[in-house]
Amino acid sequence: MTAVVQAEGLTKYYGRRRGLEDLTLDIRAGEIFGYLGPNGAGKTTTIRLMLDVIRPTRGQVRVLGVDARQAAVRSRIGYLPGELVLDGRERARDHLAFLARQRGGVPPGRVEALAERLDADLSVPMRKLSKGNKQKIGLIQAFMHEPELLILDEPTGGLDPLVQQEFLAMVREVRAAGRTVLMSSHVLAEVEHVSDRVGIVRAGRLVAVENVATLRERAVRTVEFHFDAPVPREAFEGLPGVRDLRVEGASVRCTIDGRPDPLVKAAARFTVVHMVSAEPDLEEIFLTYYSEEGRDHDLQVSA
Repeated sequence: MTAVVQAEGLTKYYGRRRGLEDLTLDIRAGEIFGYLGPNGAGKTTTIRLMLDVIRPTRGQVRVLGVDARQAAVRSRIGYLPGELVLDGRERARDHLAFLARQRGGVPPGRVEALAERLDADLSVPMRKLSKGNKQKIGLIQAFMHEPELLILDEPTGGLDPLVQQEFLAMVREVRAAGRTVLMSSHVLAEVEHVSDRVGIVRAGRLVAVENVATLRERAVRTVEFHFDAPVPREAFEGLPGVRDLRVEGASVRCTIDGRPDPLVKAAARFTVVHMVSAEPDLEEIFLTYYSEEGRDHDLQVSA
């Protein structure tokens, strides 16, 4: 199956400043692809190249099977920019109706249904909307024509937690319908729970593409065992991936990086009465990629 987005050697320089360099990336049909990196890492540059808002210094990108420069492909994309400007005097409802006509129409009641889900007031002039309400209108215009590809740049800025959860439910529904989402963010939690894969970009370079399930398997977690009698420290020392080991009488506490199998087998030699395993800390993995030490990290692509 042809990838929904195919970038090959995609590079953009702004004068002597690097915006993006040698990006090679495929985004698959029907997946949610999280695109992560600090502010200024190159996420928005990548998106603008995909949308043909700017032209590459070198390299190429194909979207929905055609060159990104073909204007006809744009009606098949829903786009929420990271810096949304809505300052007109017209009401939000009228603005959305205009955009709907530009895109060939939307299903009846679609705009109103999205507005209800996001708790958006469509009767307010756009210039009077708060930041959060402007973001809701931006999301409605991106979703309303049921595009084959959704490109969302920092989509939850200004949204309250309840609306954020509704938005994530909408994203999952797009995937369930077999359509594709590219969601760019500098906030891990924003994409962690919905993405199938994530790409991590730093200083204009793609440093990793991983399955979220793989990241979870590798993630750091805290584990605590309680036994029916004191256990010897040496039974748990030197185990692969185990660090910060604390043995106090009948309890063992440690952090584990990777698969817990060696630790579980060591604990099974004794009688376990209680075990606690905290949620894996994906943040640590991402901070490693973002850090100065991760500058020269090789591109890793998970199948």
